Amino acid sequence: MTARSGPHGSTFFNRFAADLFGQLPRADQRRWAEVYLQGLLTTPGKKTVRRMAAAVTDSATAAQALHQFVNASPWEWEPIQTELIRWVEQQTRPRSWTIAPAVLPKRGGQSCGVHRRFIPQAGRTVNCQIGIGAFLSSATGDLPVAWNMLLPEEWSDAARRRRARIPGPVTAASPAVGVLDLLNSLALRGAAASMPDVSMPTVSRPEGSIPEGSMPVVADLVGYLDTRALIHGLVERGYDFVIAVPDNLLLQPGSHLAARQCAEGAPVRAAQFIDERAGHTTTHPTGLAYLPRAQTRPGLQRTYRLFDRREDSRGRPGGLWLTNMTNRPFGELLALVDGPATTAATIGRMERDFGLRDFEGRSYPGWHHHMTLTSAAYAYQQVATHRLQEPDRPVHRRAA
Repeated sequence: MTARSGPHGSTFFNRFAADLFGQLPRADQRRWAEVYLQGLLTTPGKKTVRRMAAAVTDSATAAQALHQFVNASPWEWEPIQTELIRWVEQQTRPRSWTIAPAVLPKRGGQSCGVHRRFIPQAGRTVNCQIGIGAFLSSATGDLPVAWNMLLPEEWSDAARRRRARIPGPVTAASPAVGVLDLLNSLALRGAAASMPDVSMPTVSRPEGSIPEGSMPVVADLVGYLDTRALIHGLVERGYDFVIAVPDNLLLQPGSHLAARQCAEGAPVRAAQFIDERAGHTTTHPTGLAYLPRAQTRPGLQRTYRLFDRREDSRGRPGGLWLTNMTNRPFGELLALVDGPATTAATIGRMERDFGLRDFEGRSYPGWHHHMTLTSAAYAYQQVATHRLQEPDRPVHRRAA
């Protein structure tokens, strides 16, 4: 095979590809991984295997080899994701993990994880896969580094699992568990603690929880999962978080809030905490609360801050948000809340320009291979563009 160097044949690109794909055990895997990455970065329009092969190689058999590499070759994607996280941390200064859904429409019912579900943003039921992405958010942008596929209950069927090559340990679980599994995977690989948050102070954590210095988790997953279950899981694991909550989430107001629209101590819907003062058009904090005891497992009673993020002229969406970082300045919380809106824009660009929706296979490993390589292509492009804009910017490197 003869690969064309193209616009991404620079020393910076070559080092990036060598760092990432050095995790692959075979030379042919490393070669095809770089070809696939080049194809995602340079092929105009739809990123089919055939179009990418024609765009970056002179080989008549490259399309078949690329398809084999992504769909059938038994390489592990987790080490590449771990290296991608390290690389992003070296090139940027991440301030949070943003967790966001990607809706990938599909025809038929054979692709791994495909199912019909109502999509809030679309306002209709869609036949699709749901990917949950972990993004490192920084001034460079929201850079995707890891993915999990939400497998609905119908994908517990043994025959469907064999056809889709779903590994034995992977189970069809609730969406909240899928998000927590993704975070656990990152923490186990040392990713969550590898970049201390230098912009905001840390808070005390219970013994045995995630390491101190981990970044906060930011997510708007309303309509995709049980928000209460996600809150419980994040608290159990010791994460700081700011998450969007539905209007009907039941909360217990503190005594200073009892004068609102409820009797003292009675649970209320989250929407009832909103201060509707006439003429007030900016975002503002609305008070402290906790989950009703009947809905909280023993030992997990915590104080939270609920606030209303009003929609503004810059197109940033509004909504209700809950955080356990009750002592953080309100401006810092609002800065974190901006994350999901910019992450949604990132996913949209990955769909349009980086082939996020263009995976042609049906298997569980193939899907993860494609999502990992697409993430690498997007992260490289963003960082490379940022470097051109700020050529003298020092690289932030992790302490040894």
